[in-house]
Amino acid sequence: MLSQDHKSSMVRRVVLDSMCQNLSSIELRRPPGSDGRCRRLTLKHVLHRGGCTQCSDSLGLGETPLQEAWRIFQKDRLALSGLLVLGLLVATAVAGKVLTEWIIIFDPATVRLPDKFLPPFSALSADLIPSLDQPLFGIYLLGTDELGRDVFARMLQGSFVSLSIGFIAVGISVTIGIILGGLSGFYGNVKLGFISVDTLIMRFTDIMLCFPTFFLILTVVALLPPSIYNIMIVIGLTSWMATARFVRAEFLALREQDFVVAAQALGLPESRIIFRHMVPNAIAPVLISATIGVAGAILTESGLSFLGFGVQPPDATWGNILANGRGFIFDAPWLFFIPGLAIFVVVLAFNLVGEGLREAMNPRLRSR
Repeated sequence: MLSQDHKSSMVRRVVLDSMCQNLSSIELRRPPGSDGRCRRLTLKHVLHRGGCTQCSDSLGLGETPLQEAWRIFQKDRLALSGLLVLGLLVATAVAGKVLTEWIIIFDPATVRLPDKFLPPFSALSADLIPSLDQPLFGIYLLGTDELGRDVFARMLQGSFVSLSIGFIAVGISVTIGIILGGLSGFYGNVKLGFISVDTLIMRFTDIMLCFPTFFLILTVVALLPPSIYNIMIVIGLTSWMATARFVRAEFLALREQDFVVAAQALGLPESRIIFRHMVPNAIAPVLISATIGVAGAILTESGLSFLGFGVQPPDATWGNILANGRGFIFDAPWLFFIPGLAIFVVVLAFNLVGEGLREAMNPRLRSR
């Protein structure tokens, strides 16, 4: 037989557990303090005080949206693996910049003709190579190319070039997309003569989408002098359309929200409403698109370099290393497969992280 106190405790636990399923959206506020401000009292505090610690923790109450997104992102093992790969890539790119250009330990430009076409982990010809031109530890970690250059050193240098092209190109495209999408979504009903702002920007976006992006980039790059900066700018100027559409859709939804209407009623400047209140709430799909866009930019640069329109020697990128190795795919397959595998892994990692962010930031896609 259970005692009366034990029965009461069990009933109290059942009631609290049932409350946890229905009260997660309640916002409580304490009475104003001495400074006249209301203190926010989260439901998690109430449930902890009532003894329902496990239920409150499982609901994730009291979390900020960023903390909640990170908690859900951590459940995706593939996305976490992609994030780890990207972290290693960034570290490798920074190390490559330092060790190949600032403190030259791995020289990607040194030619060693006696040691050409050596496979990975081959020892150097010590009696034929001057001491100043010898690689670190006397081993070619990823082999050598047709001129005897160290493939590992060239891959290190190429990692920073490829990654910087991806990030800067996406930064340009995101900036343009946010500006045009924000103008289209916020000032869409404003007339410019016989046409509205929304119609003008969206029809221009549709025209840009009609052109095959890669061939448009190829045409522009062919007309410009070959330069790493031209590659960044051209890729950025031809890949903003998806971001503009995302931002426009979010602005159209946010424009009628109460907090935007209240800000307009208070007489806040439109620039403050757009950049302080609306852009932060519309940034989630932009962040996801940018993550996947970096992978696309790296692929585009690799394709341009493979065709001979990308970054020119002596600068090394994964694309031109791959292009140089295509003529020796049977004689020296490592020249082709090593940069190809690196591009594949990095692009896959960016896509996995982008998918993980999409599921973490979109409540309709969350699987808890």
